[in-house]
Amino acid sequence: MKRIFPASQLIINEDGSAFHLHVKPEQLADKIMLVGDPGRVSMVAEQFDKGSIECNIQSREFHTITGKYKGKRISCISTGIGTDNCDIVMNEIDALANIDFTTREEKEEKRCLEIVRVGTCGSMQEDIPLGAFLVSQKSIGFDGVLAFYEGRDRIADLGFEKALTEFIHYPKKAAVPYVVAANEELVDRIAGNDMMRGCTIAANGFYGPQGRVLRCNIAVPDINERITDFRYEGQRITNYEMEGSCIAGLSLLMGHKAMTVCCVIAQRKAEAANTDYKPRIKQLIQTVLERI
Repeated sequence: MKRIFPASQLIINEDGSAFHLHVKPEQLADKIMLVGDPGRVSMVAEQFDKGSIECNIQSREFHTITGKYKGKRISCISTGIGTDNCDIVMNEIDALANIDFTTREEKEEKRCLEIVRVGTCGSMQEDIPLGAFLVSQKSIGFDGVLAFYEGRDRIADLGFEKALTEFIHYPKKAAVPYVVAANEELVDRIAGNDMMRGCTIAANGFYGPQGRVLRCNIAVPDINERITDFRYEGQRITNYEMEGSCIAGLSLLMGHKAMTVCCVIAQRKAEAANTDYKPRIKQLIQTVLERI
């Protein structure tokens, strides 16, 4: 029996578009680049083939442009900051791909989307310098989003989670971290032989949740030192960002391919940062467009 999704579960705008994204099913490509900054979508679209742009849609922090790059049809979508926004984007692009917006029925034949998040991050290890391109082979969610979905434990690395929680003295009242893997084929294709690889924390905030201290002290003062020193089966934590875990986790549950690649703009061990990182981001975008 086909599943039918009522209006309270799947909100469809009067023009037939998804509620938040305002994108219609026919406007979504199978290859998707996700970026945090809405302004970065236009930076990506500048690289598209001349005259190939099909749609340019803005709604709140969500900006979508679909076009072609060297003949490849690609949608670039901004998520804004945080895994809560990514929960919206992931569910709506999956609905656009795999639910009939006319009948509200789940489609029998599913589309498998290829999703690459391109963003910025902070390095946690001395040997990962500013400007490096770093691919997240595993994402560690401090956000708790995945706990609201059935199958969370089935797709997570529970041993990694337990070891990490104990080693870093993770705050007891915070959501239990989850650890999920990126799609191996997509990682190998995008990373190639010229990008670094590692395990990435997706923090649920920029300041306290990433160990930054301004006027409010944090619950575990040495948490970043512990994160840097942590090892599990030869793996280490390489960087912080804020979206990848939700994208990787929901993709696994939904049957899509996903991964995150970031440009390092902060070196937490050296206490250094680069605010003039746009040229490197442009280079990263170009590389991902070539390989996606």
